[in-house]
Amino acid sequence: MNRYELTLPAMGEGIIEAAITRWFVSPGDKVSVDQPLLEVATDKVDSEVYSPVEGLISRLIYNEGEIPSVGEVIAIIDTGTNGNDDSTAPVKEPVLKPDFPVPEDNYVQHDLISRPVTGVDNQNGSMFISPLVRFLAKQRGISASELGQIRGSGLDGRIIKDDIQNYIIHRNAREDEDELIIPMAELKPTLQEVVPETEDEIIEMDRMRKLIASHMVRSKRAAPHVTSFLEADITPLIEWRERNKSLFFRREQAKLTFTPLFVEAVAMALKDFPRINVSLTGEKIILHKNINVGIATALPNGNLIVPVIRNADRENLGGIAKKIADLAERARNNTLMPSEIKGGTFTITNIGQYNNLTGTPIINQPESAILAIGTIIKKPWAVKTSQGYGIAVRDITMLSLTYDHRVIDGALGGGFLSKVAWYLEHFDISREI
Repeated sequence: MNRYELTLPAMGEGIIEAAITRWFVSPGDKVSVDQPLLEVATDKVDSEVYSPVEGLISRLIYNEGEIPSVGEVIAIIDTGTNGNDDSTAPVKEPVLKPDFPVPEDNYVQHDLISRPVTGVDNQNGSMFISPLVRFLAKQRGISASELGQIRGSGLDGRIIKDDIQNYIIHRNAREDEDELIIPMAELKPTLQEVVPETEDEIIEMDRMRKLIASHMVRSKRAAPHVTSFLEADITPLIEWRERNKSLFFRREQAKLTFTPLFVEAVAMALKDFPRINVSLTGEKIILHKNINVGIATALPNGNLIVPVIRNADRENLGGIAKKIADLAERARNNTLMPSEIKGGTFTITNIGQYNNLTGTPIINQPESAILAIGTIIKKPWAVKTSQGYGIAVRDITMLSLTYDHRVIDGALGGGFLSKVAWYLEHFDISREI
């Protein structure tokens, strides 16, 4: 039996995906050439996709409500049996037709023109809502009045798919707040209630602080935390940075802070110790192939957020520095996308910026380890010379690794921490920008 892979056809310049709003066929149905198979919605128009072949529907790969990209296979059609069909016959490309009349001179190949769609009054005035956005809003139960409250990030302030997804994330967080946030009485079950004095000020915890508190308590309850400590002599790294930070800024248009250097060392050590880059689900360990490093970032209001550098091991130092600067800036401006704070596999927190020597950070679940970097101080240090050991003033930092003892034993955690320190201490001072 011959198999034809039906792909989502091109739908005009700038359109890379579409939502499947309705299938007209099911597996086992017989279809003919030019028979409508499904309806899709894009940011420009609602359209139907027609069959280019005759045969039987074998499989629907995408379901209604899902959003494939252009060129992805969305269904399989069996086109013949017993060798009786003419397998050499040419097969037409999938046909895409809009669900409204289009003048012939405005319809060239698959380039669809926009049409007026349902509009809403939002905070920026009256705004057109595309078919894809209308479909997503209906699918997720967003009313027209709610759409009017969403600030669009598209061209001319139009609402796009990412705006809908971002709104859903925040709305669900609000609706599930009672479930997500452990009551304060449960957080401190053994503490006596504090009665404020007349002069005391009472400050209500904001929603983000409640979520952080809940997340931290859940992490401590779920995972037995163990912390290992190690001091590292990073004098060569400090000297190299001082010599090269001006040139680095001119070349990369990003400041060469210590954080990119630590991220680079951590990414290399994670490749050497992949069993640190894991998550635990039930009784199964997920060994992450991607190294996605989260950077704990303090916000102006005192809260904390952890934007993620994805595939940090594949970035050079300039790329890491630029991403850190961009993510940190947008974190402080509250303009991070939800996808940029998800998917981390390991977290770094720099507590040294406040002159803290060290600390015992809480694991950012569902990760299994977190590295804290203490302040860099000058200390007398034993240094090996050609005449033996001597005492010299060196730049020393304290590293502390907190890890989930359910999946990471002391030998593994200690070995990984030593490897991070080794990369920092043996930094190549002849390295060029």
